[in-house]
Amino acid sequence: MTIKNHFTYVVPPLGGEARLNRLKAELHTVAFSLLFLLLVGCADSQRTVVVYTSQDQIYAEPLLAEFTRETGIKVLPLFDSESVKTAGLAQRLIAEKDNPKADIFWSNEEMIARQLVDRGVLDSNTWACVGSRSRRIVINTNKVSLADAPRSVHELADPKWKGKVAVAYPVYGTTAAHFARLREAWGDEKWKQWCQAFVDNRPFVVDGNSVVVKLVGAGEAWIGLTDSDDVAAGLRNNLPISAAPIPDAHRDEFLQIPNSVALVRGAPHTEAAQKFFEFVQSEPTLAALVKASALESVRGGSSISISRPLDETRAIVASIFKRE
Repeated sequence: MTIKNHFTYVVPPLGGEARLNRLKAELHTVAFSLLFLLLVGCADSQRTVVVYTSQDQIYAEPLLAEFTRETGIKVLPLFDSESVKTAGLAQRLIAEKDNPKADIFWSNEEMIARQLVDRGVLDSNTWACVGSRSRRIVINTNKVSLADAPRSVHELADPKWKGKVAVAYPVYGTTAAHFARLREAWGDEKWKQWCQAFVDNRPFVVDGNSVVVKLVGAGEAWIGLTDSDDVAAGLRNNLPISAAPIPDAHRDEFLQIPNSVALVRGAPHTEAAQKFFEFVQSEPTLAALVKASALESVRGGSSISISRPLDETRAIVASIFKRE
């Protein structure tokens, strides 16, 4: 089944003003990349560290500034995009494997970092889990009471919620990891049946977990599947939302998502990278991230365990959640 009229696209239709806007965006991206590479090329060998990060910019930037204040080392960050999240940075790191530009990969998705370690992109001896957040169901409290809110992911395919649930496109980011873990927990047949039932329920499929929260907060969707830090951001913005309670009986349907930090194998600025690696794991840094609700816990938690290749699961999901 093809889902219609429920997507927000990063790239608009190419006509008239939209074509011009896309051209401007592409030129901006090219200009930024050239400037970034120029800055990297001109950097002092050990007074600069290049950080590729999927940590949300609003949380990361104060900590990058603090690192520079403490060490005198300038940080050149490259952030991800909301639509493709960590996968975009991972592909860039793979492409640069033989001539690395980055020193550090600071990820809010440990599973991707672990795959990059396995591929020899990240240093297998210098990576660590650092704190964790979780997947949550978020509700608009003006539309759904906590007593009536879904208690499990499986319930999101219930016909009573048809057209009322929002989810990030599950080929990327933590939503992809979540779907992979559900496949592992439920088995292929039950998981595929649920995915199809969920699609038949006509969810809003959008570009990122923060968009899920905004849609629920606006009341366009009543319920969303998202990350704990995005729920916290919505609450700070006074949206009428709440995270639904997770009963112990359904806790296995919700992920704890460890964050990670790692040195890139062959990093150009090894000494500076080592200092940043230690900084991210430090108690003050993790405490600051918890205080900001970027993390729920300073503990890294358990690695997300899946036996099937993530790319295989993504391909199946993409075939079910078709985008026009």
